[in-house]
Amino acid sequence: MNRRKFLIIISLLVICLGAIGVIAEDLIIESKTQTFSETDSKIKFDGNVKVQHGDIKILGDKADVTVKNNKLDTATFYDKPYAFEVKNNKKREVKANILKFSLINKVIRAEGDTQTIVTEGRTPVAVINANVQEYDVRTNVMTATGSVAIKYKDINAYSNKAVIKTDSHGELKRIDLIGQARIDQSKHHATANHFIYDAVNEEMTAQGNAVTTTVLDNGKEFVIKANYQQYGKKSGVYIGNGAVRAWYDDYFARGPKVVCYPDKVTNKPQEVYMIGRSTIKENEKEITADKIKVIIEPKNFQAEGNVRTIIHQAGVSAEKAF
Repeated sequence: MNRRKFLIIISLLVICLGAIGVIAEDLIIESKTQTFSETDSKIKFDGNVKVQHGDIKILGDKADVTVKNNKLDTATFYDKPYAFEVKNNKKREVKANILKFSLINKVIRAEGDTQTIVTEGRTPVAVINANVQEYDVRTNVMTATGSVAIKYKDINAYSNKAVIKTDSHGELKRIDLIGQARIDQSKHHATANHFIYDAVNEEMTAQGNAVTTTVLDNGKEFVIKANYQQYGKKSGVYIGNGAVRAWYDDYFARGPKVVCYPDKVTNKPQEVYMIGRSTIKENEKEITADKIKVIIEPKNFQAEGNVRTIIHQAGVSAEKAF
């Protein structure tokens, strides 16, 4: 027989290695060859390695399982293995140079050129690339670190670290993008120290040096900088707090808080309210007030409460200034 096939089940390992304890799910390994070294406490597998643990399946050419205190500890797969998990209509695939599966903590760690693809039916809905990715089977939390790049539907995101939470059915609950984070989506672009996307409520929060740029239908950019920004997809309302700065065409505004409301028909930014003592500049004139309202289309603004106007260029007529 040219090809030797080994099928190992945890119950058999109990006989071979001593009492291991109660494991909820069997670990099944198939390979061409298998060896066990008591010296380094490893079971080694070579050639067409196939592993199944519950819903998780891993394929590769080479693997080993370490044994500590008569318990199976970590299964390590070498030479670009492939892992996948199918739940309901969703499939999660993981590729990497090395995969490590902690049988005790139920954590899969992918190292080197890692890529995770989540497919719904036959359609890929999310692709995650990073230096390292860890997936906790028990909590459904995936953590990616190092040059993280995520494509989720029509959104491209980048960061130093990402934490992704799903429910038991694989539905997205929350994404945290941490460290030099950037999000690109069609005509919307944003950067911040930390983004939080709440998929359940469809809300995006940006914390720390947050900058949002929206390209409007007229081709002009509407830019807002703030310490904190929040956007709700359902309401279309944007809120910015802390050292707010805003640019649109020849307008520049600053203040402690800004709230943007969309047009009821187009759902595009239309009314911008600077709340608290704020200032707006247009060419040579500068107006400070307790509240400033900016209309995007047709372009206009109005100031209310202790209004103060400064004309920076002498000799300009009132008609031209205003």
